[in-house]
Amino acid sequence: MNINGIYVIYRIGKERFYSTEKETPHYRVEIEESDNRLNVVLIPKQEMYMLNFGIHYARKMDSAEKFFANGYQAWTTTREYGKNDTALTYLPLADHWKFARDYVWMCTDGRIRPGSKREKGVFHSFTYTYFRNNDVVEFWGSLTERQGFTIFDVDYNTDTFIVDKDIEGAIISKPYTVFDIVKFYGDYDTVFDKYFQAMGVKKPRIDHMAGYTSWYNYYTKISHEIILRDLDGLDRAKETADIFQIDDGYERCVGDWLETNNRFPEDMGFYAKKIHEKGYKAGLWLAPFNATKKSKTYKEHRDWVLKDEKGKEYLGCMGWGGAYTFDIYNQEFRAHLKHVFDVVCNKWGYDMVKLDFLYSQCMIPRAGKTRGEIMCDAMDLLKECVGDTLFLGCGVPLGPCFGIVDACRISCDVSSNYQGDFYLRMFHLNNEVPSAKNAINNSIFRRHLNGRVFVNDPDVFFLRDFNIKFTDEQKHLLAKVNNLCGDVLFVSDDIGKYGDEEVEAVKGYFKKSNAHIISAEYVTDSEIKILYTEDETKKVLHFDIQKGKIIEDGIVPIEK
Repeated sequence: MNINGIYVIYRIGKERFYSTEKETPHYRVEIEESDNRLNVVLIPKQEMYMLNFGIHYARKMDSAEKFFANGYQAWTTTREYGKNDTALTYLPLADHWKFARDYVWMCTDGRIRPGSKREKGVFHSFTYTYFRNNDVVEFWGSLTERQGFTIFDVDYNTDTFIVDKDIEGAIISKPYTVFDIVKFYGDYDTVFDKYFQAMGVKKPRIDHMAGYTSWYNYYTKISHEIILRDLDGLDRAKETADIFQIDDGYERCVGDWLETNNRFPEDMGFYAKKIHEKGYKAGLWLAPFNATKKSKTYKEHRDWVLKDEKGKEYLGCMGWGGAYTFDIYNQEFRAHLKHVFDVVCNKWGYDMVKLDFLYSQCMIPRAGKTRGEIMCDAMDLLKECVGDTLFLGCGVPLGPCFGIVDACRISCDVSSNYQGDFYLRMFHLNNEVPSAKNAINNSIFRRHLNGRVFVNDPDVFFLRDFNIKFTDEQKHLLAKVNNLCGDVLFVSDDIGKYGDEEVEAVKGYFKKSNAHIISAEYVTDSEIKILYTEDETKKVLHFDIQKGKIIEDGIVPIEK
C-alpha cells in the first residue's frame, strides 16, 4: 500500500492555508514508514495553528474483507462493515435543524466531522481499526491520542484509505509528532495482544465485578428506602455478587456532589457503610465535569465554566435539562475536584466510582491543545483524584482511557424497551441511541478490550417482569452476550422480588465466563453468529439482533 499524498490545514495569524506538499516556507514533514510502523513529524518553520492533517493511501479493497469502525466514544455504534454496507450515521435533518444539530454534536463526532454522509462503502474508525479477511487481520492502531484523535477513513468505492488526525487547536513552534501508529498482521487475538503490548498498557487490576446498580429501575427517583431495600435484596445472589453501586439521583443537584437531596436523610458515607456491612464493594456515580444551572456550584463558580470562542457558556450534556462543563485548566476547579474525590473515596469510603459524561471536557480545543490532548489530560487528572479507588469510565473516548481506568462502558445505554424508545428510533439523530439492540452490537465488537486494557462494562441486563418491554428470549440474549463479552455485570432489579428461578439465573449470569470467542460477525444484515469454546466444548450463539430472537444456542453440531 503506497502513500498517495498528504494534506496539511493550518493558520498563520488569521490566514488559513491548505497544502499537499511535504515542505513549504512554513513547515517540513518527515515520514518514516515500515511494515509495522508509521511515524510522522511536522517541523514548523514558524508558529502554526493547526486544523487538520492527513495521509492518503491507495489501497485495493477486497470485496470479501470487513472494515472495523470504532465509534468516537464509549456509547457510539461500533462494528464491522463490508463493501456493500452503509454506516449508521445521523440523519441529514441534524445538519439543517439547529436543535437537532446541537443534540447530535453534544456527544458525538459531529464537531470533528460536521455533515452526515450515508454512503455505501464509506466508513471511519477512531484510534484503531482493522481489515479482516476471514481469519487474517490487518491492524492499524495509534499508540497515543495525546497529539489529537486519530481517525481512519475508508472508501471502498474509490479504493482509498486515509489516516487523519484531528489536530485542531494545537499551536506548534517546534517538531510535533502527528502520528505514531503500529501495524500488525495475524489473527484477531494476536493483533490486539501486540497492539496493547506496544502501547505498554498493563493488565487491569481487576478481572470481574458483578452486582447491582440503581439506574435502570428508578433512574433519578431513588431514595433511602429503595437503596436499603434493594441492598437487602442483593443478598439472594450473594454467592456471585460483590458490588452495589448507587447511581444518579442521590445528589442535591448535578454538580453538588457532596450534598444529598431530601430523599436521602444521611450523607453518602452512611450508605457506603451499610453496603460494606453486607460484604460488598460500594460504588457511586458522578458526572465530575458537569453542573446544572440550579446547582450551588454553578451559581457560585460560573468563572469555572467552559466557554466557546465568543465567550458563551458551553452546554456539555443534554440531560437534566442541560448541564454545563467546568474547565479542567481552571486551577480552582481542579482543587475543588480533588476535594470532592477526597471526600467520596477517603472520608465516605467508596471503593469504586463510576464517572460519566466525560466526553464533555474535550468538546472545544483550547489552550493550544487538541481535543485528544485535552481528553488525555482530563483522564490523568481524574486518575490523580481517585487514586487507588476503582475507576469505571463512561461516556468517554476510549483511547485516552487505555491504561487509566479499571473498567469502562463499551456500549450505549440499554433501554427498558429492547428496540429503544420509538421517538429516538424514528429520528435516529445520533449514533448513541439507547437500546439493548445497540448495546449488544457494541459489546460483541468491542470484546477485544476486555481483560486487555480494562474490564468491559456492557451495561445492565434485566430479569424482572415489570417496567420493561422485553420477551424472556430478549432478556436471556442480553444477559448471555453481557456475560460472554464483559466482566462488569450489573442488574438494576430488586432481586428481593425475584422468584427462585430468576435468582438462580442471575447468579449464573453474574459468574465470570470461561468462554473464549473464536469468531463473531454479521452473517446477514440482521443476524449475528458467535462461535466460542466453553468448558472445552465448541458452542454457537446465532440470533437476529433486530428482533432479539435466538436462532441457535448450544453445542456446535458435528459436521457429517
